[in-house]
Amino acid sequence: MTQPNARTEVPDAAPTPVGAGTSEVATVPGVATVHAAPIRREALYFARRNGKLVGGFVVVLVFLLLALFGPLFNGGDPMAYVGPPSAGPSGEYWFGTTTFGQDVFAQFVHGLRATFLVGAVAALIAGVLGMVVGFVGGYRGGLIDEILNMVTNIVLVLPVLAVLMIIAAYQDVRSVGAQAVIIGLFSWPWVARAVRSQTLSLRAREFVDLAKLSGMPVRRIIFREIAPNMASYLFMVFILLFGGAVLFAATLDFIGLGPTNGISLGLMLNQAKQWSAMNLGLWWWFIPPGAGITIIVGALYIMNVGLDEVFNPKLREM
Repeated sequence: MTQPNARTEVPDAAPTPVGAGTSEVATVPGVATVHAAPIRREALYFARRNGKLVGGFVVVLVFLLLALFGPLFNGGDPMAYVGPPSAGPSGEYWFGTTTFGQDVFAQFVHGLRATFLVGAVAALIAGVLGMVVGFVGGYRGGLIDEILNMVTNIVLVLPVLAVLMIIAAYQDVRSVGAQAVIIGLFSWPWVARAVRSQTLSLRAREFVDLAKLSGMPVRRIIFREIAPNMASYLFMVFILLFGGAVLFAATLDFIGLGPTNGISLGLMLNQAKQWSAMNLGLWWWFIPPGAGITIIVGALYIMNVGLDEVFNPKLREM
């Protein structure tokens, strides 16, 4: 099926999609035929040359590899008392020890795992919920759209942090996975509104009308005709959801409502505050987790800016 060129058909509010639609060729009246493969190669060309995207990706990748393989070289219980209390960084204890003799580096690498797990799971849950609600409401319209829009608005106006604090406070045993699920269930409304807005515009396009005339079911129209035209935007949304989930989790951890059976970067900050690490001059206890959260979230947002420049021809640096 012949479809319009995604770069000229998608409204300015969304970043330029790459390889939109399911056909190999996209056409627009008065515009030369453009193949999807060259469009993807063009995006990849600019992505490799975008310093923000490459730099942010490298930073996130380094922390991810440290989270995955760091515990293999520094195994054992990160909460175990393994060294002298309040020891500074050294060859044996790279990030020093806590006032109880716990290895700060071991806690840091295990905490990175919790950070990436919360970010990925929460972003996945929020992204799926937001896309389903946005696609269905925007395409169906009518009563279904009104009901979904009402639910979205209700969740949107809730004080998310306060709700998360209340839920976390009433849990006797809190795990990293449960925290990620709770954050994801309250992070989707803005995604749903954005996806709905784009779907309302795309559903009136000619290639969607052709899909309807061909007898294609609604589910296939949404996920094979409309969703690919928003692929780049949805990828950027996932990055924003990931960074937001990391910040939410760190906030809950810092105020003492984090996991009760694990360690995270936010919990490290909470314990450092609780045992007066700053007053005692134990900078190696609170600076690594704080810097880790800041760098990861900052790198994610820099990546998002780089992706916007890659997908939007008006922002590209030649």
